[in-house]
Amino acid sequence: MDNTFMHPMHYQGRNDNARMLALTREHPEGHAHVADLPYRLCSWAFDNPANVGLWEDERGRLLAWAVLQPPFWTFEYGLHTDAPPDALAVILNWGDAQARTLLDTPYGRPAWFVPVPEGNEGRRQTLEAFGYRPQDTVENPWSQVTLALTADVVLPPCPVRDGYRLRQLRGEAEVPAYVSLHRAVFHSTNMTEGWRHKIIHHPAYEPELDLVVEAQSGELAAFCIAWLMDQPIMVDGRSSRVGQIEPIGVREENRRHGLAWAILAETVRRLRRMGAETVLVQTDNYRDRAYSFYQVAGFRIVEHITLYRKDFAPADWKSDE
Repeated sequence: MDNTFMHPMHYQGRNDNARMLALTREHPEGHAHVADLPYRLCSWAFDNPANVGLWEDERGRLLAWAVLQPPFWTFEYGLHTDAPPDALAVILNWGDAQARTLLDTPYGRPAWFVPVPEGNEGRRQTLEAFGYRPQDTVENPWSQVTLALTADVVLPPCPVRDGYRLRQLRGEAEVPAYVSLHRAVFHSTNMTEGWRHKIIHHPAYEPELDLVVEAQSGELAAFCIAWLMDQPIMVDGRSSRVGQIEPIGVREENRRHGLAWAILAETVRRLRRMGAETVLVQTDNYRDRAYSFYQVAGFRIVEHITLYRKDFAPADWKSDE
């Protein structure tokens, strides 16, 4: 099909974010992030409209979107089932051009990664034709898994130990403390106050699902945010209303006190009370501790995700940050 049926449009902010989310949730097939997409749509990647591509049909219906996500080093996209056959090629051409344009900016990265859930052979072939290479068999492999906790798995009560208190985040007033904790947990400055404020104001945000653990000193020791979908999606061959945990973490000096168990169990309890039938979480292949933790809790793998990489700069490239 001629790609003139899919017209590029300029990204206009919050209203377009809502359209991107609606497209992905109405057509979730082949997308690595569906339930937790609001979290990613709030990132600082969207502060620069050049990071975002949109394509509409002649009636103004959104057929495809794409975003270069510097916090995750990922090139993410969404496709309507009515998008033309060459839609992914159009998106990848756009991505190549933008990746090179952004190189000498704070949004630039020397390489970008595209997450591809298993069973998407056509997309894999297109990515490889554009120079992307799978990262599951290289020297330092990177792949991901989606794990699911089904309704029949009962988590035992996991009260927090003395000296800690599990509660909801205190809204915007506690954003700076949350950002400090998030950065300490992941050893990264990717989380920003702007990103966290946007999360709190996103229509899909539920304050009941934004939990923290406070230490006796008043310092935040752990966090967990969850997302709940209204409409069911297919998980492991069955239709299910889904909640997803993204992100979760415990400050290093507060680990081995059962805080991860406590905040996970309470988050799952709240998700189920609000209607979730299946709770999802994703993790990387190299995060052995997280993977083992979820499996012991009763999560099981329902999907493997391969990361496809394309380099856009030499190995000694330095970002202009």
